[in-house]
Amino acid sequence: MAGATLRFAGRQLSQRSGSGVPILLRQMFEPKSCTYTYLLGDRESREAILIDPVLETAPRDAQLVKELGLRLLYAVNTHCHADHITGSGLLRSLLPGCQSVISRLSGAQADLHIEDGDSIHFGRFALETRASPGHTPGCVTFVLNDHSMAFTGDALLIRGCGRTDFQQGCAKTLYHSVHEKIFTLPGDCLVYPAHDYHGLTVSTVEEERTLNPRLTLSCEEFVKVMDNLNLPKPQQIDIAVPANMRCGIQTPPS
Repeated sequence: MAGATLRFAGRQLSQRSGSGVPILLRQMFEPKSCTYTYLLGDRESREAILIDPVLETAPRDAQLVKELGLRLLYAVNTHCHADHITGSGLLRSLLPGCQSVISRLSGAQADLHIEDGDSIHFGRFALETRASPGHTPGCVTFVLNDHSMAFTGDALLIRGCGRTDFQQGCAKTLYHSVHEKIFTLPGDCLVYPAHDYHGLTVSTVEEERTLNPRLTLSCEEFVKVMDNLNLPKPQQIDIAVPANMRCGIQTPPS
């Protein structure tokens, strides 16, 4: 696709976001699953991507893309979600030319599969893929190429983290993922999670490094906490996971 490049594994990014014109960023909310969807765009090229779209709000997202005069290149998922059906498949129909993206390790279908170190380009900007497994084996964190923003999915939440008791989760793996792939970012890097259940919208790496009540523990203590959460399973898991393995709903409902 002209103007967009995917999967430059291991190659240093040449495009920087500090070009004088700020990135276009919109944070949207889906209340049933408390999911955040992020629209990022280049104001000059009008190329854009969506991170973690939800099926029910995909028409809203598509309308916003059109209103802002953007061209959506990719609908990207941080992982195979268990609490909602992704909007990626529907967006492919609502916005022709849009491609779905997910980690290869998720095992889910998509137009494009990414791996640790790959980059997704849109206009002058790029998102670096950092594998951050533990909540699921296929979790990734997307980091803007100037390291000013990180979209952490369920790996790191604001003062919390994703659970590790289903979908091949592993608390020890999650602990090391966050400490090695996210907490090594600059302290003022903004943290945008996939969910929040308390009305918070954004944090920073430094805040979570020093204030996150789970991830400031030792690894051994963290594992004990995660192994004893005793949470009910997500209400939509039996529907959402099979649908998300197929990239969600592929065609608009009649």
